[in-house]
Amino acid sequence: MLIIPAIDIKDGKCVRLRQGRMDDDTVFDENPVDVARRWLDEGARRIHLVDLDGAFAGEPRNAAVVGEICKACGQVPVQIGGGIRSMEIASAYLDVGVQYLIIGTLAVKQPEFVDELCRHFPGHVIVGLDANNGFVATEGWAEASSVTAVSLAQRFEDVGVCSIVYTDISRDGMMQGVNTEATAALADAVNIPIIASGGVTDINDIEALGRQRHRGIEGAIVGRALYEKTIDLATAQALADTYAAGNPES
Repeated sequence: MLIIPAIDIKDGKCVRLRQGRMDDDTVFDENPVDVARRWLDEGARRIHLVDLDGAFAGEPRNAAVVGEICKACGQVPVQIGGGIRSMEIASAYLDVGVQYLIIGTLAVKQPEFVDELCRHFPGHVIVGLDANNGFVATEGWAEASSVTAVSLAQRFEDVGVCSIVYTDISRDGMMQGVNTEATAALADAVNIPIIASGGVTDINDIEALGRQRHRGIEGAIVGRALYEKTIDLATAQALADTYAAGNPES
């Protein structure tokens, strides 16, 4: 199970939001590239990026920074979400070294866009499901939909999606613990690996997710907990490594 550090970019800086609110942010570092290097030094095996400005604008706003991070990461995969709403944008990100494209808003509003991406860029597409009370939100979490996370996830089972990032909006950035139950329930409902996101607070969350690893949980994205040092990346990854696939007690 991967422990994936999150770098959320707003106005070129590394920040964290509370429950996706752009007016409730904390700046953790002026230079996201330096942050990426820090997580790499601590053993990160994948980096999670969010272009927060892009999520609200509907197009990339921090592409230059993303390119620099990809260069710094070398062979360590980078995944990014926020404002990927055309084939051209997707192609441009892959060209600068992004490995995985996370599609959120268009997965809800134009699911056929995900189908097309999977055909053109097989092995590079992740769907991001950001849910509040089980219903998916879009436009950087600013809009609620009537679509459930489970039904949307099932829509993408056979189109070639690599994994699904499942975020519980109510817990994101709140340091209240990950929603293990909802994450595992979604994993049970589909045959696509699930990456947990939102609310990871301390090593107990990593243990709770690890014990459900056999149900299809591929990893956990960790943000504020790393920046506020309630989780140590190397320690968390070492614990996650002890949970072998198919053996929740190992």
